[in-house]
Amino acid sequence: MTKPRLIIRDEVWPIAGSFVISRGAKTAAHVVLAEIHETQADGRTLIGRGECVPYARYDETVEGVKADLAAMTEAVAEGLTPTGLLSAMAAGAARNALDCALLDLAAKRSGQPVWSTLGLTEPQPMVTAETISIGTPAEMEAKAKTLADRPLLKIKVGAEDPLGRVAAVRRGAPDSRLIVDANEAWSPRDLSDLLSAMAGLKVDLIEQPLPAGADDALADILSPVPLCADESAHVAGDVPRLARLYSHINIKLDKTGGLTGAIELADRAEAAGLGLMVGCMLATSLAMAPALLLGARAAFVDLDGPVLLARDREPGLRFTAGIIHPPGSELWG
Repeated sequence: MTKPRLIIRDEVWPIAGSFVISRGAKTAAHVVLAEIHETQADGRTLIGRGECVPYARYDETVEGVKADLAAMTEAVAEGLTPTGLLSAMAAGAARNALDCALLDLAAKRSGQPVWSTLGLTEPQPMVTAETISIGTPAEMEAKAKTLADRPLLKIKVGAEDPLGRVAAVRRGAPDSRLIVDANEAWSPRDLSDLLSAMAGLKVDLIEQPLPAGADDALADILSPVPLCADESAHVAGDVPRLARLYSHINIKLDKTGGLTGAIELADRAEAAGLGLMVGCMLATSLAMAPALLLGARAAFVDLDGPVLLARDREPGLRFTAGIIHPPGSELWG
């Protein structure tokens, strides 16, 4: 049996068209993979895999994430565990890729799925949001009409005419539940009026209406729509502050630094009375599969990243009209 060997690489996955949020547009998802190769005594080679998305909003770059992972090569060879990883690396994209690779490798060694060894519920098919990125109201209404059979839609908006855009989607998909994601683009000055209008459009949840550094203003707002922290929510230590301002938190593995940290955050949030949303960055099914294990605990699941790509990893997750199906063992876990 050989020592575990860490292999790092990056990949570019084209987006179907473009994806526009308040901070700008993307035409491709740039991901980093951590693979841990281990040859067994019988000659078999096991490979544990994890995928992450370096995110500029958090001052991450592809090269920086790869360098952070490379610095863990010796630790991986010496038997690094997910528990040890929590103190060995800071939360972020690099730790996410490595945590998920370690968990995947452990599952392959033991023959037991990750959900079982971590004491989680066996994943089942569940509703996931499908996202409509920013366009003109007419473009967003047209897109909503093509997704009108989806049970849950997520609408990206910015500072410019968010109400008109959400109203357009509501016209296009009159029966779908709606999440509105402002990505920090609104201001406290306009917030009360916007929240009232969103309630009138039967919006179920609003993500991060104010910038992460300015969301203390939410303490003075009685919102008619539940509010969800995204850019403000990273790790378990954030929960006491967030519980004063929001009703929900969006857990993303690239922020928590992997599934191990995500479970810790979920436990702390639930204990504080916060509802859970499980979200994602734009990435392939390999990045969605670990997050899916938290879906049973979440009021909202938003793991549609692969649906927005021009093509997905094979084998990937299966999506059917707004339903995401659990991964096969050949994908992850």
